[in-house]
Formats: sequence, structure tokens, C-alpha cells
Amino acid sequence: MIREFLSKPSSRYSIQRLGFVMLTLIAVITVVPIIAIIVHIFMQGMAAISWEFLTSFPRDGMQAGGIFPAIVGTFFLTLGTAILSIPISIGAAIYLAEYAPDNRWTRAIRIAIINLAGIPSVVYGLFGLGLFVIFLNIGTSIFAGCLTLSIMTLPIFISTSEGALKSVPHSFRVVSISLGATRWQTIRRIVLPQALPGILTGVILGLERAVGETAPILFTAAAFFLPQLPNSPFDPTMALPYHLFVISTQVPGMPIDMQYGTALVLLTFIIGMNILATIIRSRARARRQW
Repeated sequence: MIREFLSKPSSRYSIQRLGFVMLTLIAVITVVPIIAIIVHIFMQGMAAISWEFLTSFPRDGMQAGGIFPAIVGTFFLTLGTAILSIPISIGAAIYLAEYAPDNRWTRAIRIAIINLAGIPSVVYGLFGLGLFVIFLNIGTSIFAGCLTLSIMTLPIFISTSEGALKSVPHSFRVVSISLGATRWQTIRRIVLPQALPGILTGVILGLERAVGETAPILFTAAAFFLPQLPNSPFDPTMALPYHLFVISTQVPGMPIDMQYGTALVLLTFIIGMNILATIIRSRARARRQW
């Protein structure tokens, strides 16, 4: 009976329409709350946005002034994370995608990478505290925070980079090698340029997670308040996620518009990185000939 029902064209069309309706409903349920949250933060936070808010230090117990040290600290942490993790992750991805044989060892490595990507950030924070801050005696600093964030983002970078490298058609490699190029020349001159947009997109999306994390920098890098900007990578720093946590939970009588203003700046930073990743991906797809 079920097979006869599904074999009818009208029945298959009805099931297809029902599937589209369900998918549309799920998409609306997912997207609408996100848009509502963004609009709410924007409406509440715009009242606090000013040149002074973006370029001055906090004062009066953080109940006045601006968030300039937190913005600078977030930029330093993001830049340090990128410098430390991108070369290692791209190198690991090239090995896994181009050189490593398909055996139990490499499959175990890929499973481990996937599992590491799903570990909660607070675990990475405690790991960074124990290894970098205490055992290696680096102390609470930008460098310790960048090392911790780098370890946290490495699985994401490696997975996305390996996927981008594998998306390049195998025929590109065959033609290059048949023309006399070595394997490394093929990877460097053919495969990497073709995979670079996908790699950059994955890197930017991975850095977004580092930008918005509070737990790793809470244990390794962030300070409650600093009267000046850090002078070296071995100084602690303020950061937007931790600053938002502090003014929202630890400072009594904090003006609500400053809380939303800080959240809006952080959200704008993350959305800007998303837009950049989308532009890179769209332009790369438009230029591809395969």
C-alpha cells in the first residue's frame, strides 16, 4: 500500500511540497531569533557608540569612559592566534591531503582532529593555564592567550584547509606532474592557489571563534582592568569578551547602554569577519573554471 501510494506522481509531489514546507519552517525558526537578537543589540547599543566610547579608557569603576584597551587587546589576541596557528595548520593539512597514506594511523589522526574541534573552550582554557601560565611560567599574558587560542583553533583550521585542498580536482595534479613538475612544485604552484580561497574562508571563520571566546583568555590572558595598553606580548591585556562578561556580572550599577554597546562592538567585529569570508568565497567561486 505504501509503495503504491508513493509511486503515484501526485503523492510524490505532495511529499516533496511537505518537505519544502518543513525545511522552510525550520529555517525560519532558526534565523528569526538570531535576527531578532542582532536587531535588539543594535537598537540598545547604538546609544553608547561614540568616538569617546571607542577611543578612551574605562574610568569611574568602569561605569564611564570607553573600551579602547579591550578593542586593542582583542586585535592583538586575534593577530597572535593567526600568526601562531595558520602556518602549522596549513602544513598539517598539506601533509594529510597530499602526502599521508590512507591507513589506520591517518584515519585516527583525522578522528582526533574532529574530536578536538568539539572540546569545550573552558577545557582549553584550563589546559593553557596549567601548561603555559604555570608549568612553562609564561604567566598571564597575550602570548599565553594566543598559544591557548591557537591550540583551540588548530583543529578547525586543519579540517577546513584539508577539505579545500581535496576539493581541487585530481586532474590538475596529474597534468602538472606529467609536464615535469615535482610533487611539491605542483602543490605550491597549482593546488595551493586553487585551494587558497577555501583555506582563507576557513581561517577567518576559525578566528571568529577565537574572537568571541571568554574562557580561554579568562585563565591565560585577560585582565579585569589595565590603566595602560600592553607593552609586550608577555603583558596581560583586556579583551572584549572578558570585558563584556565583567561589566555585565561584576560591576554593580553598570549602565545598560554600555553593556549593549560593548556587545555591539564585538558583534560588529564578528559579523565583519563573516562578511569578509563570504566575499572571498563568492569571488573565488566566480573565478573558478571548474
